[in-house]
Amino acid sequence: MTVSNIEDLRQQARRKMPRMFFDYLDGGAFSERTLARNTEDFDQWTLEQRVLVDLSKRNLSSEILGCRYSMPVMLAPVGFAGSFWPDGEVEAARAATEAGIPMCLSTFSINSIEEVGAAMPHGLAMQLYVFKDRELASELIQRAWKVGVTTLFLTADTNVSSVRERDTRNGFRTSSSLKFGTLVDLLSHPAWCIRMGLHGRLMLGNVKGKAGVPRSLMAQAAYLSGNVDPSMSWADLEWLRGEWPGKLVVKGVLSVEDASRALDGGADGVCVSNHGGRQLDGARSSISVLPEIAQFIAGRAEVLLDSGIRRGSHIIKAIGLGADAVLLGRAYAYGLGASGRAGVSQAIELLRKETELTLALMGMCSIDELRANRDAVRRCYSESSGSNRLDVERLLDGIGHTPISSISD
Repeated sequence: MTVSNIEDLRQQARRKMPRMFFDYLDGGAFSERTLARNTEDFDQWTLEQRVLVDLSKRNLSSEILGCRYSMPVMLAPVGFAGSFWPDGEVEAARAATEAGIPMCLSTFSINSIEEVGAAMPHGLAMQLYVFKDRELASELIQRAWKVGVTTLFLTADTNVSSVRERDTRNGFRTSSSLKFGTLVDLLSHPAWCIRMGLHGRLMLGNVKGKAGVPRSLMAQAAYLSGNVDPSMSWADLEWLRGEWPGKLVVKGVLSVEDASRALDGGADGVCVSNHGGRQLDGARSSISVLPEIAQFIAGRAEVLLDSGIRRGSHIIKAIGLGADAVLLGRAYAYGLGASGRAGVSQAIELLRKETELTLALMGMCSIDELRANRDAVRRCYSESSGSNRLDVERLLDGIGHTPISSISD
């Protein structure tokens, strides 16, 4: 099969991965409407074409969290990625390093932070869930700093975990043992079974061997999911700011009010995200919220976006609407499930080519040029109003936000 885009990689991953792990990767909360809108809503924005421009020298390089990378893209934290392909997080880190982009490792990774840090000495960030056991969180951030991580992402939208019906059917993260149907499905993917069997037992690398933590992956997943602290509050951001000496990004921000609180709590950036449609089904898509948050922050901190990126044009639209960079989650994980490190590299390269070509057809040669011409290169339309085109500046002028002084504790 010729792979032309991320959807082609998704179809390959669907065939090669056991249903339990593909459904975990591919699925969202409840009816999965927010999951769908994350990608669909990019179509509400159009790109302005320009012609007869010298495009002989093109450059996608961009600064992300204080460092220059080959393009404004970062690999997002994806839990259990090492169950898609052996040493999945390490393989993804190597692909990111080769591509010249950073990566954020999930707390729920199969490879440990030390293993991934050894494979990626520069550009590695760490994502953190706050557990009821604060000592575990403190230990994880100390380990991350020790291996050279300089940016920590606090996932703030998972005090409680939503229902992901595909996972419920498969028993993933809800049961400590395999259902019979799931076991049969695993055995129907012999290539996956052989690959994984040769690499030993699957376990969560960051908690492997710790007292009180189960030894099987299914039990560990259920145990840690139940250990995420439902009482987490803005006070925990202040606690984390005191514990962590590097850059701190709050991930899961979907409102100006929460962006304001994040900056007040010492965050160096926010990640506009609805957790890939895996939490509040019915929430706004990340791209639809981005303009008002970016306008509010106005350069005082970094603005990242994740959820829904499947095309290079999506990357361009996100940067044009105010993001400093985007995070790729499912887009690269489909490549990982399809063919390991080579698949991740393929996903990155597909998006790189699409991004560069899209930018060139807009008459621009660099991401910096796009940032300097944001208002001139994007427009919005509403299908429900007869495709009436609205100037973005007019749209943003009409968006209000709560002044910082009026936000109560």
